[in-house]
Amino acid sequence: MTATVRRVEDNEFFTWLDLYTGYGDFYETPLTDEKALLVWSWITDKNHELQAYFAVNDDGEPIGLAHVREFARPLDGSRGLYLDDLFVLPDARGAGAGTALLEALRDRAREEGFSVVRWITAKDNETARRMYDQVAEKTKWVTYDLVP
Repeated sequence: MTATVRRVEDNEFFTWLDLYTGYGDFYETPLTDEKALLVWSWITDKNHELQAYFAVNDDGEPIGLAHVREFARPLDGSRGLYLDDLFVLPDARGAGAGTALLEALRDRAREEGFSVVRWITAKDNETARRMYDQVAEKTKWVTYDLVP
């Protein structure tokens, strides 16, 4: 199988929803209807920063999903792409869909002059981390959340 990457289109809500629900289930964070509709409204709003990509198989069926947005890097004096979510259907894992999504984002970053594609993952997400270790550099930074 060869995975290719393309932007999610406005008429693909239910396909996107199936993949994003799988992502939420993986992280044991159920996706409510309210959250799904809000995120979809961001994706379909041309003025919103969030963009969505599908990895598709040879038959054109979406098997992976990525959400990405631009972010400022003040100290670096540049802009980057932040990968918020990356998910590949369980039966498609190991076939290159995740790598294809990351490489497409790397290509976009090069084309648009971004300095980095950055993301975080759960410490225990060993399967994804093995793939990430092959394509990217693990940083020394520790992530914190300050809840308002």
